[in-house]
Amino acid sequence: MKQLLNIKKENDDLGKQVNNSINITSLKTYIAAVFTFLFLVSSSNTQAQELQPAPTGKKYTVGDISVTGDTHFSAQTIVTYSGLRKGEEIIIPGDKISEAIRKLWKSNLFRDINIYLLKTEDNAAFLEIRLFDLPQLKTLEIEGIKKSKKKDIISENNLQEGVKVTENLITTTKNYLTNKYQKDGFYNTKVIITTTEVQDSINRAAVNMSLSIDKGKKVKVSEINFNGNEAIADSKLRKAMKNTKQKSFIRILKRSKYIKADYKEDLESVIDKFKENGYRDARVISDSITHIDNKNIAIDITVEEGELYYFGDISFIGNTIYNDEQLKRILRINKGDIYNGVLLEKRIADHTKPDAVDITNLYQNNGYLFSTINPVETNTVGNVIDMEIRISEGKPVYFNSVSVVGNDVTNDRVIYRELHTRPGQLYSKANVMRTIRELSQLGYFDAEQMATNFNNPNPNEGTIDLEYGVVETGSSQVELQGGYGGGGFIGTLGLSFNNFSLKNIFNTDAYKPVPRGDGQKLALRLQASRFYQTYSFSFTEPWMGGKKPVQFSTSISHSAQFLYEPRTGNADRDKRFNITGVTVGLAKRLTVPDDYFTLSQAVSFQHYNLKNYNTGLFTFGDGYSNNLAYTIGLTRNNTFNDPVFPTGGSNFSVSAKLSLPYSLVNGVDYDQLIVERDQWLEVQADPNNSQIIRNQAAKQVGNIDQERYKWLEFYKINMKGDWYINLVDKLVVKSSVEFGFLGAYNQARGVIPFERFFMGGDGLGSYSLDGREAIALRGYPNQSLQPVDDQNFTTNDGGTIYNKFSMELRYPISMSQSAKIFVLGFVEGGVSYNDFKDYNPFNLYRSSGVGVRIFMPAFGLLGIDFGYGFDSLPGETKANGWEPHFIIGQQF
Repeated sequence: MKQLLNIKKENDDLGKQVNNSINITSLKTYIAAVFTFLFLVSSSNTQAQELQPAPTGKKYTVGDISVTGDTHFSAQTIVTYSGLRKGEEIIIPGDKISEAIRKLWKSNLFRDINIYLLKTEDNAAFLEIRLFDLPQLKTLEIEGIKKSKKKDIISENNLQEGVKVTENLITTTKNYLTNKYQKDGFYNTKVIITTTEVQDSINRAAVNMSLSIDKGKKVKVSEINFNGNEAIADSKLRKAMKNTKQKSFIRILKRSKYIKADYKEDLESVIDKFKENGYRDARVISDSITHIDNKNIAIDITVEEGELYYFGDISFIGNTIYNDEQLKRILRINKGDIYNGVLLEKRIADHTKPDAVDITNLYQNNGYLFSTINPVETNTVGNVIDMEIRISEGKPVYFNSVSVVGNDVTNDRVIYRELHTRPGQLYSKANVMRTIRELSQLGYFDAEQMATNFNNPNPNEGTIDLEYGVVETGSSQVELQGGYGGGGFIGTLGLSFNNFSLKNIFNTDAYKPVPRGDGQKLALRLQASRFYQTYSFSFTEPWMGGKKPVQFSTSISHSAQFLYEPRTGNADRDKRFNITGVTVGLAKRLTVPDDYFTLSQAVSFQHYNLKNYNTGLFTFGDGYSNNLAYTIGLTRNNTFNDPVFPTGGSNFSVSAKLSLPYSLVNGVDYDQLIVERDQWLEVQADPNNSQIIRNQAAKQVGNIDQERYKWLEFYKINMKGDWYINLVDKLVVKSSVEFGFLGAYNQARGVIPFERFFMGGDGLGSYSLDGREAIALRGYPNQSLQPVDDQNFTTNDGGTIYNKFSMELRYPISMSQSAKIFVLGFVEGGVSYNDFKDYNPFNLYRSSGVGVRIFMPAFGLLGIDFGYGFDSLPGETKANGWEPHFIIGQQF
């Protein structure tokens, strides 16, 4: 009779033991139990013998190994995987048999495994491995949820047809689904999983699974009641609970749902609130949940506040680099202050703010990476606590090596020139954080996956290796769009290469699909419709010469606009307005006041050429104007870290665009010119004059204006500021303010009809190519908010002064490399005027709304906003109402 060499258990017990991932302790117990069993030793012939005690620890040579049971694996595969080999010497009972059983169990492919000794002949042992496959999933029925959600459940829990069905799979699936729906507020979720054993098409063991989900009603926290608190009000304690919120009709951002893990975390936050207010010994005595009905629960929390404590003497021990007074200025806690353990911890090391002003950063920003600061309560007399801040400074640490990994496209020199950490340099946490920001701002790498790795720390030598890990992301963008606007089809083709390599432009091997890696920017854009065409080319080198952050940029553009022919509905190409322009600029990163400042300068020239182009904007239909201007700007940008979704910092800019004061040197009497112009206007407007005379008068007015605008004379001031604040979790508020003013040196010459501000809509440029600036104000049609003159009439010439205020609440949905998505809500207001004397910055057109942004590396920023205009358009009487706005390629 064959003898069993391992414990024989019921299948269900065996499945449960194995499928719950047998740990080492239970495995050892299992193996040890094997050796306590007796087994029969068969005689030298093939006849079965009576059961006899098994020999202990006897050495055999494996004669043969057979495989029986119910499995679709081949005998050779199972024997090989078990580790047993024909002809090898083993001890029975012994570790080899135990190890074979362990390996087979570990495969998670079988529900029952036994190894038998069939017989022995002389010194040869013949073994049998008898096992049964785990059943495979044949069919799955899911009840209780929408059909559209079933695919997600199958994918998230690995419930595809053919998967091995184990107790661990069933238990894990049940727990996952229960927790999943409880997190969504379905506190009473019940998940029932049943299986039925069947055979598959080739008679293998299989099961049909039925999964029933009863989410029940969504349970909300109707009440959170506190007992035992006297010093701190219930409302403040509820506010301290960041995740578990009491039901309220005004709550939008946080729903009132109960999640056990979050609730336990909130109880700790309640205690921290007491500690922040001096109640160091506060504790939660008890808490309970009461079911009010199937949709509401109440939470009762009983606390014990304890005594109010105060700080006593605070001394520093072990500090040699900084004296006590310097450390006290950072600590900012004095004797007699109410004891606040949370504040004390933050002043020593604020883990929520990497750039916080605390003692740890004081040391780490000055090389003391291995320093430790520990607050210790040394004496308590009554309710006064004396503290010692014990400091172990260690040696100053220097970077032994600084490296970057992961840049498969971007050349090393493009990255290393942005580093604020160098080999041999004293360690500074601030410099490490600044480097991460600079690499993120390049736009070549995924800001969410930026990493720093500190290797080979040597406290004795005071050295450490620093490695930055980056993940390349698509930095080139394609803009291909079409639409209907301006009376016809509009097509746009744009190519933007933001990590271009000009030096490899003639290297055919570098085209993948274009030469990349040198950090240069190259952009080509073509936009055309029946009524206008525009072409532009721009190139930017951010490090001209390669040694200093001096950015060189140049751009060339040409546009042609044609008048509408009402008889045919087509463009009249004999009536055109052409603009050709070129711009050359330099921008230098400054070191004072700090190196977040950039000073930019540019010289631009535009030539405006009109032929038979008679409109209300220009009083001359034939002629030209030239615009030679110098622009100087100062910006400070310390936003961090992701340029698509900044979570902090600010971006401030001020610029001035100036033409030469031609009227001071050209000898033209513009006062007299205006007098003559007004006289000709009177002749033109007099209905008693013949049409010929009126036409001649109009021509004279055009000639005068041609002289006035032959060379444009103006100055233009722009200011803008954006501030980003991370409120809670990932919620970010962006506040913005803008101001612009277009003025004239010579009031007799007047403000030019170019370069004006047109407010309203999405802020994207229109086909009116006269140098205008489109100012976004959502909730109103594009460029619809024109200034109103003294007679309460609007003009179509744009404003010469404007201001705008806006605020956005932003929350990220996805920050993955392939697509960054965030939603936003906004309120904003703005207004434009034609004259400074009428200017009222607070008489605003107001709006609010919601929107979404999607940034994909290949296509740039896309989005849609729905804005509600609270005020009426000029000339209207009722609120403008809802306006949709599509955002394509707008700056962040």
